[in-house]
Amino acid sequence: MIEIVERDFASFFEVPFQAYEDSTPYVSPLKSDLKRALIAGTNPLFPSNEVFNYFTAFRDGIPLGRIVVHDHIASNKLYGTKHASFGFFDCADDTEIARALLDKAEGWARSKGHEELVGNFNLTAMQQMGVQTDHFERKAYTDMVVNPPHIPRLLRQNGFVPVFPVTTFELDLAKAKIPPLQLETDCAFAPVRRKTFAARMEEARQVLNDGFSDNAMFVPLTAGEFNFQAGEMMSIIDPRLSAVLAKGDEPVGVVICIPDLNGFLKATRSRFTLMTPFHFLRFRLRRKRAVIIFYSVAKSCHGRGLMSAMLSRTLTQLRGAGYEQLGITWIADENQASLRMMSKIGATPLHRLHLFRKDLT
Repeated sequence: MIEIVERDFASFFEVPFQAYEDSTPYVSPLKSDLKRALIAGTNPLFPSNEVFNYFTAFRDGIPLGRIVVHDHIASNKLYGTKHASFGFFDCADDTEIARALLDKAEGWARSKGHEELVGNFNLTAMQQMGVQTDHFERKAYTDMVVNPPHIPRLLRQNGFVPVFPVTTFELDLAKAKIPPLQLETDCAFAPVRRKTFAARMEEARQVLNDGFSDNAMFVPLTAGEFNFQAGEMMSIIDPRLSAVLAKGDEPVGVVICIPDLNGFLKATRSRFTLMTPFHFLRFRLRRKRAVIIFYSVAKSCHGRGLMSAMLSRTLTQLRGAGYEQLGITWIADENQASLRMMSKIGATPLHRLHLFRKDLT
């Protein structure tokens, strides 16, 4: 027997631990972070319960499926669209549970007047995006979507089609082809440290909004939206890795690179317990993997070699700090400049992902 419940966070969090084998590469977000993201008024994307809902599916009392459905108000306003987004579609390989969950999400979207449903978009302004569609055996990095191979199959069975292909990347730092660090004379890096964290993050937001303004689907981030997720980084930031690049007094580039948390999250099952401090200390002492969350160059400085210089600094710092592997979060197929940069530094594709879309009209 299948039962669907709304807004029950305890069961929602448990789904992947019940639906997926422990040996799979899936890593859950930290329980407290996920809970915070699902509270209206706390997550700036959700000013009220009216703009989102979430569901858990039970079979015989066991939570085996989940989904969030939401309205990105700013995106629909900017692009003149009527689409709802889904996120955190995690499910056992069970066609009935998948159909029940997706029917709930589609019903919510139609009730709000939306004409399409697309996802995964996982609830924050700097969103985890997409559904993994290949290399399901490979380990991912923090802020990358991971799912087993039956997830895209279940979506296709329910009328969703893959669109907007993207790729994540991985770089063996011992083999990295580090470009020369060449900067204009009035340019300088400002590392992201705890005491300057707020100021650097605001500069990072400005550069991200400017540099990505012409990218497909991008919506400028408010300070509240950006800080909602970026604030979580302060406790795990390695000041050697992230930096804002300034030209005179103007921020013109940014690289946000953090230690990969997935090993720590896997060891703790994404929960705070009495053993969590021990696991975190071990993570700090043994960290060898890092991930670039995003990088951006202001439009006025495109084509002037700043991205190459920023990656040169970041890769050199990573090597010097003893890191061995670097992940790079998704790059769209249409972003040829960034794809060429991945080839230039020797990064190799890690996973392919797609958005999955369904016409509701």
